[in-house]
Amino acid sequence: MTQAQVPSTKRPPRLADTLPDEGAMRSEHESTPLVVTARGASDAGRTRAQNEDQFVLATFTGSLWVEQSSFPQPRVQCGGPQAHLFIVADGVGGNPGGEQASSVAVQAIQRFLVAAFGWLRQLSGPVGILEELKSALSRADRAVVEATLGRPELQAMATTLTLACSLDDLLYVAHAGDSRCYLMRGGQLTQLTRDHTMVSALVDAGIVSGTSAASHDLRHVVTNVVGGGTAGVTAEVHKLSLLPGDIVLLCTDGLTEMLSNEQIAVILRNEPSPDRASLELIAAANDAGGRDNITAVVARFDATTLQS
Repeated sequence: MTQAQVPSTKRPPRLADTLPDEGAMRSEHESTPLVVTARGASDAGRTRAQNEDQFVLATFTGSLWVEQSSFPQPRVQCGGPQAHLFIVADGVGGNPGGEQASSVAVQAIQRFLVAAFGWLRQLSGPVGILEELKSALSRADRAVVEATLGRPELQAMATTLTLACSLDDLLYVAHAGDSRCYLMRGGQLTQLTRDHTMVSALVDAGIVSGTSAASHDLRHVVTNVVGGGTAGVTAEVHKLSLLPGDIVLLCTDGLTEMLSNEQIAVILRNEPSPDRASLELIAAANDAGGRDNITAVVARFDATTLQS
């Protein structure tokens, strides 16, 4: 993909707006923990010399560090999992330092959320969490720009970034660029994020038809990225409830350029294991041509099993 310096000014409707938000009216004590199984895979593809994609799967856990005690006890005591974090980033092609940009951005997100997680759950309602995720992308944006200081050859380095954070049965998504986050529910695949590209802006303006967008010459020109020489990123955010059996997919455009949504859905329907599903998605994209780096992170959410 390449970067455009003129962003779209019109906000199109989000595909996620069509999803029912079953948890929007729940009080916090009604949230239901879900068992999360996740796995990611990444490949350079068949035509690229190096892989500029990055991905992270992480689990936040509660911990207690005992500084002093009048009786013997472990120095560190850890509780159960509290939240799960998934990130994909795709260094913008055509600009130098794409691999470095994606790595710097992901690490900045991790540092910010590690520092914030201790009180993130205490924020008043989902709006507070969404605002913090926007701040996380802004922090990543500044980190990428700062990494170019004194290095003119890297001045324009940039990356897409899509992250999802699950807290019990709620999913929070923050996004910039044309990597994607999907939700598979009841066998139906829904794209939660929109592509921040020039062709997407032209479709929204009625200049380009939706049917011709997939093959349009401007489909790789991104209009909203992390980095890019000057600070300033617009984070698209979403919040929705998760149900047992839901599958969340984060991926770079190396996957979606090679496979249609229906082809992706077939693999996710037929392969319940996130490990094997992520590998099959990579293999299918390579079989279709593998013209770009390919990354897929698959997370499955299941009901907890109560034991007597």
